[in-house]
Amino acid sequence: MNDQFHDSKKSSEKGRGSRSGRPAGRSRRRDVHEKSCGVLVYRRDESGIKFLLLHYPGGHWDFAKGHVEKRDASETATALRELTEETGITQVEFNEGYKHSMYYEFNRGPRERVKKIVVYFLAETPEEVVKISFEHQNFIWLPYEEALERLTYENAKELLRKALPHLQYEL
Repeated sequence: MNDQFHDSKKSSEKGRGSRSGRPAGRSRRRDVHEKSCGVLVYRRDESGIKFLLLHYPGGHWDFAKGHVEKRDASETATALRELTEETGITQVEFNEGYKHSMYYEFNRGPRERVKKIVVYFLAETPEEVVKISFEHQNFIWLPYEEALERLTYENAKELLRKALPHLQYEL
């Protein structure tokens, strides 16, 4: 036991690194857990169902979503608040049978590892006019197949695929 202590003391004296295996002086990324809610919003017109996609400054196309806030009474309240803030849309009817989550991780700067869950809902709106917020560059209403092609990330495409059975009779 004493030899182990002595060895690890020698190792750090020689600057070979810490007992964690990281180089001396390097701190571990701190895990940050975040939760957001979003909505796949669609509307009907004479040509069928169209989905709303938002163009984010990073260049990707995705659905409206945002962080849960303490004032939000529920996940659907968060999704509606974010939809309203990002698009101006206020009238929606949520599809009770659709609720799916996605999980992903990313680094935020050199010190944080964000572990994020996003809960998505499906909702219909009668509104066509969109007033995008400063958070977005553009928007587009697209039929299912075109929306599937335009979405940037595979996890967003999978969310749209999961919506299809809820709309099959309507497409």
